[in-house]
Amino acid sequence: MPIDSSVSTGNPWETRFGYSRAVRAGNLIFTTGTVSMNPDGSPFTPGGPDDAGARALRCLHIIGGAVEQLGGKVSDIVRTRFYVTDISRSEVFGLAHAAFFDGSGGGHRPCLTMVEVTRLIAPEFLIEIEAEAVLA
Repeated sequence: MPIDSSVSTGNPWETRFGYSRAVRAGNLIFTTGTVSMNPDGSPFTPGGPDDAGARALRCLHIIGGAVEQLGGKVSDIVRTRFYVTDISRSEVFGLAHAAFFDGSGGGHRPCLTMVEVTRLIAPEFLIEIEAEAVLA
């Protein structure tokens, strides 16, 4: 299926590595792995280096914004994948997921997979999230 449209957040990595934040193909939207970063590409660390919940929420807000730019809604997201560097924080990451999707109204509960990985693209990042959405 060809890509109908795509969006970029403008962070330097997207241009450097040649990818889009999200693409839409027909009624499907796919987001790239998203870490908790500021628009300039620097790590988003509002509560310090261990603020796992805020980092997860930052990733989800970036993803939600990309889905909306492509004509979708947060409630269209059907699957999320969490790649985390410390699975012992799964409770904090999971509660951030629940809070984000409950905030979209109607108690939306997409599929969630969470796996521990050795490391992400930079040591400052604790979590990377991908998502898929299906538009009605």
